Amino acid sequence: MKSVWRTTAAALAAIILVSGMTNPAQGKPIVKNRDYYEQRGDMIWEVHTSQKVIALTFDDGPDPSETDQILAVLRQYNAKCTFFAIGKRIAAYPDVARRVITDGHELANHTYNHIYFKKPVSGQQIQEELALTEKEIVKVAGRHSSLFRPPGGMYDETLVDVSNSMGLTPVLWSWHQDTRDWKRPGVYSIASRVIRNAHSGDIVLLHDHVHGQSQTLEALKIILPELQKQGFRFVTVSDMIGLSDFQQVKQRRHLAF
Repeated sequence: MKSVWRTTAAALAAIILVSGMTNPAQGKPIVKNRDYYEQRGDMIWEVHTSQKVIALTFDDGPDPSETDQILAVLRQYNAKCTFFAIGKRIAAYPDVARRVITDGHELANHTYNHIYFKKPVSGQQIQEELALTEKEIVKVAGRHSSLFRPPGGMYDETLVDVSNSMGLTPVLWSWHQDTRDWKRPGVYSIASRVIRNAHSGDIVLLHDHVHGQSQTLEALKIILPELQKQGFRFVTVSDMIGLSDFQQVKQRRHLAF
């Protein structure tokens, strides 16, 4: 009798465990992967849009030398981009961060200390890192940012939930647009990867602070005119979200009424 009870109890425990991980409507296990988060709008890797736009993003700045030089090149091509800045570097170089905003670019959150959130992630640590950076962003921009990029692209459910609750959407990048410019693979290697793989709605990963002699600036001098010649416009991530096919349909429906 005891063996039967143990078997029944084990079976019930298994059912409860599985039911806690399933979608009640479909009875299928919920896998919280890229598809899950993108469909809900909780995270972004790229934007589905029929418009020929691309978002260049720069991590790890601001840098008093590299960021200023990058801004000068972007200005030549009227390219608007998103800078995922580190909080302590904003605090160290607030004038550079202000120039990013003055030039019409987007300043977004990349944590305060460039923390790699290894699983399982501490919700308190995420909140502290993001809040400290938001404080610095508000000082130079006068408002909070709406986007956040976790260093190294590391995330889990806790990171998504905490950042979303703070009004921040985690943004990664198109898998085919990781330039690895921080490894300094060569100017041509960086430029050719972006140009060869360019698609509407791409989010490109670049850096405006690299240890050693950066190759990103020279690569941009190749990328910007070539993609512009192909008809691409360079926009911020937030602007590109507004140009998504979903948002365009939503806007047309609103205007129709």
